[in-house]
Amino acid sequence: MNVKTIAIYVRVSTEEQVDEGFSIQAQLETLRAYARLHQYIIFDEYVDEGISGKLIENRPELNRLLADAKKGQFDEAMVWKVNRISRSMADLLYISGKLEEHGVAFKSFSEPFDTGNAAGKFLMQMMGAVAELERNTIVDNVKLGMRQRAKQGKWNGGQTIGYASIEIEGSTNRKRKETRLEIVESEAAVVRLIFHKYAEGKGFKSITNDLNYMGYKTKMGSPFSITTVKGILSNPLYIGKVRFNKQQDWNTKRRKGTNPDPIIVDGQHAAIISQELWDKVQARYANANKHPARVYYGSLPFTGVMRCPQCGHGMVAQRATRKSKKTGEVKYTPYYQCGQFTNKGSSVCRANSVRADYTEREIMNRVQRLLENPKLINDLTASMNGKRAINKKPLEQELQRLERELTDTNRIKDKYYKLYEEDVLEPIDLKVKINGLSETRLRLEQRHAVIQKQLIMENTSPVSAEMVRGLLASFNTIFGKISHENRKQLVHTLIKEISVTQDRKINRIILRVGMSNTLASL
Repeated sequence: MNVKTIAIYVRVSTEEQVDEGFSIQAQLETLRAYARLHQYIIFDEYVDEGISGKLIENRPELNRLLADAKKGQFDEAMVWKVNRISRSMADLLYISGKLEEHGVAFKSFSEPFDTGNAAGKFLMQMMGAVAELERNTIVDNVKLGMRQRAKQGKWNGGQTIGYASIEIEGSTNRKRKETRLEIVESEAAVVRLIFHKYAEGKGFKSITNDLNYMGYKTKMGSPFSITTVKGILSNPLYIGKVRFNKQQDWNTKRRKGTNPDPIIVDGQHAAIISQELWDKVQARYANANKHPARVYYGSLPFTGVMRCPQCGHGMVAQRATRKSKKTGEVKYTPYYQCGQFTNKGSSVCRANSVRADYTEREIMNRVQRLLENPKLINDLTASMNGKRAINKKPLEQELQRLERELTDTNRIKDKYYKLYEEDVLEPIDLKVKINGLSETRLRLEQRHAVIQKQLIMENTSPVSAEMVRGLLASFNTIFGKISHENRKQLVHTLIKEISVTQDRKINRIILRVGMSNTLASL
């Protein structure tokens, strides 16, 4: 008998979790029972919980499933319903096409199609079209309702500093409960302070720095950033207005999706600042935008992997400008600076600047010294492989423990059923105990699957000295010959992190080497 190996994929968005029919547990139990009935082997369960099906790249488990399909780990991918994979026809065709490319069939428990033949593919596409129509209808209805609420001056939800969203009593006859905005005086004082400081001539970074020095926090409890301050100063909510539809299709269009003519109407909430102060701030804001500050947003290759020595945050690109008194020539010096300092000011961290030319020279020199010393290459390789062996033993021990605990859950379950048959346990007590045991078993199975994957990675071939030498040689050879953007991609492929000392010198360079992202310090 040829036993089929399948992969189970389940997904539920945050909104759908209220519906038991869509729940993760309900989907898993249904598909596991189906696999047991047909004596299929479940290779793995891929669970995207609380995640929208809109964008493939935002669904880590779906991407892991596609990667395992490429490796030929299973024969069939199974879902509870086709819209769990996607409500977008284009995405559904892309995913099913990728599975077919790797020889993996795609099947839905609830819908009778078989992608192994032309009729089955056609049926799947029809169901995908229905799912997309359903999603688009839902989106259109939600947008229509939100637009209508906005036109009535009602707040469409979301947290905003200065206000709390309070449920209106007696609004329980709708799926969406009515809310109103109520001023939170302690937060409103911060909003007024921001507007007054800007009206008096202070800049965004100066205001941000002042707020953080005084210990003020955003609605989410974080330090203020320049972006947050700008958002507050441009939000008509604070003069008693409601603005809606400022961004259209932001996920796909980004800044091109900014609506030049959003809905702005009188709201059903009290204002925090006066119209006079608002007008003064907007006039200054508009004038400042005519002469924008020259901020350097250049791309430096080690942005993101360089770590601030003080706070550990990623360092970003900046530049210093110097003008010669004799010739008038302007010179720019690029450097790396703490991202926290750049966006939130000196109350959060310091600049801790490191010159870009020194950084690049130092890293390339270290790579070259390694290449010129075979013993160092061998020592580095041995150290990396030694870490792999050390990491493997505790994983194996934990795997054995989990297997013992899984065996125990089966034994305990049999014991509960025996007690029930002997009338020692009431039906309600049996249900409670079995449900608790099922939750324990699910947790153990999930951890067991994770460790198995880690051990598979550890059992891959050891990293060789030739592999390490080849990667480093390629890095040194092509780094200076490719575009700035490609340099950044190359750096992020090979280097995980670069730490910096307190005196702003390069400390450790942690490399990624091999398929399992084995790490090594340089």
